[in-house]
Amino acid sequence: MKEIQENKKGILVLDVGDLLFKKFSNPIPENELNGVTQKAHLIIDSLNWMGYDAMGIGEDDLSLGKEFLLKVSKKANFPLLSSNLFDEETEKPLFQPYLLKEINGLRIGIFSLLSPDFFLGPSDLRRKRVIVRPPIETAQNMVRELQPKTDLIILLSHLGYPKDIELAQTGPGIHFIFGGHLGMNLSHPPIIKNTVILQTAPKGMYAGRLDLILYNNEPTFYNSATKRDLENRVNILQHQLASAEAPDAQKSQWHRAKEESERTLKKLIGKNEFTITILPLQEHMKEHPDIKILVDTYKAQFPVTGTSSPPK
Repeated sequence: MKEIQENKKGILVLDVGDLLFKKFSNPIPENELNGVTQKAHLIIDSLNWMGYDAMGIGEDDLSLGKEFLLKVSKKANFPLLSSNLFDEETEKPLFQPYLLKEINGLRIGIFSLLSPDFFLGPSDLRRKRVIVRPPIETAQNMVRELQPKTDLIILLSHLGYPKDIELAQTGPGIHFIFGGHLGMNLSHPPIIKNTVILQTAPKGMYAGRLDLILYNNEPTFYNSATKRDLENRVNILQHQLASAEAPDAQKSQWHRAKEESERTLKKLIGKNEFTITILPLQEHMKEHPDIKILVDTYKAQFPVTGTSSPPK
């Protein structure tokens, strides 16, 4: 039985994978292998400095095979999670299947899934001696495992947005799906059967920040942006009713719309809410000095060649 780890910093730092390598198309050339390997180690070292809590696994993280990923994962101060990646020989999980965290008394279960559809076929080197079990069936098993132990369940999904929607429709019990792979930002995440689906673009281009405000023990949430939109609508309608010279029929329509918005706002009182902020990570942001040293050392050892000088 896995123990719940207390998180005293009050924040979870998570990623859904495809961090360690560029997009896979062919086996990595021998002359690039050392640089690519060292870069993967550099990324893990950097994530350690950032205080990561967990990372899901994407298909590109297997670009150098399961043995390398298992080896580099041992450097991490956080678990690499996968609930449906299994060893072909032993049929045992290759990585930790889930993580339990407690933040301010809230018990959170985190698990991760990878889609078998993102590989190029049975001959794909990333699938060598690896079994990828069906994601939806695995998700249902994980929810049954985690529900008695947790108040909130998070999926680090490397399934793609359409599959995230399908999973939310068919597999109740997951409260938040943090999705990846397709490279999209969802600034207005959908809520499907009490499952909130979030996505941010990959490769360190953006960071998605999710803030939760809890008023009760019900594991359901609404988007705080919805409340702001309703409040703005009520104010606009109130202003129109007070100042506009309009036909009575028009004013009656505005009055009904205002009352409907106010009724909806009342239904939100006392319910849990979330706020999503998507931040572009730009060069002018302050760098962590220790990570900068690691990056500069790597660049000096593996300089980029073959680039043309910028035009004057």
